[in-house]
Parts: sequence; structure tokens; C-alpha cells
Amino acid sequence: DDVVIRASTIVDSEMASGSDAGPFAHLRGRASIGALAHIGNYAEIKNAVVGERVRIGHVSYVGDATVGADTNIGAGTITCNFDGTDKHRTTIGEGVFVGSDTMLVAPVELGDGAVTGAGSVVTKDVPAGATVVGVPARRIRDRRGRDADSESGSSS
Repeated sequence: DDVVIRASTIVDSEMASGSDAGPFAHLRGRASIGALAHIGNYAEIKNAVVGERVRIGHVSYVGDATVGADTNIGAGTITCNFDGTDKHRTTIGEGVFVGSDTMLVAPVELGDGAVTGAGSVVTKDVPAGATVVGVPARRIRDRRGRDADSESGSSS
């Protein structure tokens, strides 16, 4: 009910109530889109479960992944799921903020409430509530907003 598809291709996939896709989105290979989720222009979803109220704005590829509810996937985000031989999964928790142009190199997991800075290349799991930035991504804050250095007793 109330699904809106704008100039997009949907094959072997499903969209729950109130979700929308497009323009020019491509859902394929068992993509499952949760209620009230938004799949924007030029986004491709393949073999992925996208939770309720997730926003994948535009120009992104989410393949072989699980995306938790209330997560925002920034423009230009790519799940790098193929290593040349095998496909690997990416798991993104609930309430995660993935900054624009982030590369998630699978297999990798982002815990609930995690944040990635724009342009990050995430090659290691990110704990719940942590913020990571850079190439390769490194943790700069914990879930309580403290600098990563303050956990080890270092002063800045």
C-alpha cells in the first residue's frame, strides 16, 4: 500500500507500505525495502534487506547487506562486497549515519548509532555509537562523544 515508484526498475524484489523508489533506482536480486523507506535517484539495491524508515538518498550501491531501521546512507556510498572471488556481507545497525562517499569494504559491521565521516573507507567493524573517519577509517569518538584518545588516558 502507498508505494511510489518513479521511473525505476524493480526485479525480484519487494517494497513495504509507504516506501518509495526513484527516479532511476534499481532494485534487484531479492532486495527487500522496509516500510516508509526512501530509495532515491540512481541508487541500486541488490540482495539486501533495508529496514523501516531508512533513507538512501542518491547515487549509492547497497549490495549483499542488511541496513537497520532509521539509518541514513549518504550520497555516493558503496558496499564493496566482491573481492574478486567471493561476495561478502555488510551489516549496518539501527540509527547509523553513513557519510557521503563512504566505502564499506565487506565483510564489515557498523553497530547501532555508529557514524562515518564523508569519504571514509571502512575496512574494520565499527562499534555501536562510535564515529570513524579517514582512509582507512579510524575511530575518533566513542558513543558518549569522548575522543578516542581519551579512552586510553592520552591527553590532547
